Amino acid sequence: MKISTQDFQSRQHMIRTEYEVFHYLDRKLHDVQLHHHDFYEVYLFLSGRVTYFVEGKSYVLKPHDILFIAPNELHQAVISADTQAYERMVLWIDRQFLKTLGDTTTDLEQCFNTTLLTHTNLLRLSPDHFQLIKSELLQLLITSKEEAFGSKLLSHSYVQRLMILLNRYALLGKNEDLNDAILVNDFLEPITAFISENLSQELTLDGIATHFYMSKFYLMREFKRQTGTTIHQYIMQKRLVLSKQLILENMPISDVSAQCGFNTYSHFFRAFKDQYEMTPKQFYNFMHAEIR
Repeated sequence: MKISTQDFQSRQHMIRTEYEVFHYLDRKLHDVQLHHHDFYEVYLFLSGRVTYFVEGKSYVLKPHDILFIAPNELHQAVISADTQAYERMVLWIDRQFLKTLGDTTTDLEQCFNTTLLTHTNLLRLSPDHFQLIKSELLQLLITSKEEAFGSKLLSHSYVQRLMILLNRYALLGKNEDLNDAILVNDFLEPITAFISENLSQELTLDGIATHFYMSKFYLMREFKRQTGTTIHQYIMQKRLVLSKQLILENMPISDVSAQCGFNTYSHFFRAFKDQYEMTPKQFYNFMHAEIR
């Protein structure tokens, strides 16, 4: 069955509630900027040459690889500039919607749980298992465009079935050998870990360079080369991600600013609004309305 494709769109927020599903095929696409979401993402890689950056780790993808991206994880596709078509299928799932699909004995969010010792963003399945996942996602893509009797209920059942299968494979050791997929990055991983551990503190280029016994010019150049973003932009995104988490934990917004390392509340306010096109208070109200 031929799968229809869509033109790539750069928005990183959901328009539909519950879920959105996409199938993209591009021959000329520049690297996507480092970003994060407030929802879950399942990414099926079908063809091309891509290294995927997720929170300090780099994954060299093979066709039929699957990625789990949790809310607020910074990630970016680094696409090789060649003639190979870049094809992938992507599923976005609202956090509250995914909760409703599970029950007290079945947590469908487990495959995204970064606190688990067995967690990995990358799932590499056998051909048979991958084809089953792809088939479920294809059925969801088709059903999501229908307006026939029961289409909404049917699409929900496909999302539920898909997430049950993915959790089974991820949690029951169905992963194939990943030794050639995960790039151990002795430069990047300790720097991103240091940044994450010190977001409430002053983080300067000079200070980070001194901590790692390197010149700030080497740090700037190498960080930009490997992530596609500047170290300042990376720190800002990490601080804003943390700020959203603290706001949802009901920390007073005035305290969030200092806890996330912003010098002044006005600086935090401007940065938050520029990034998310809403104020911190509006974000709090919006997210709590969604939860209700």
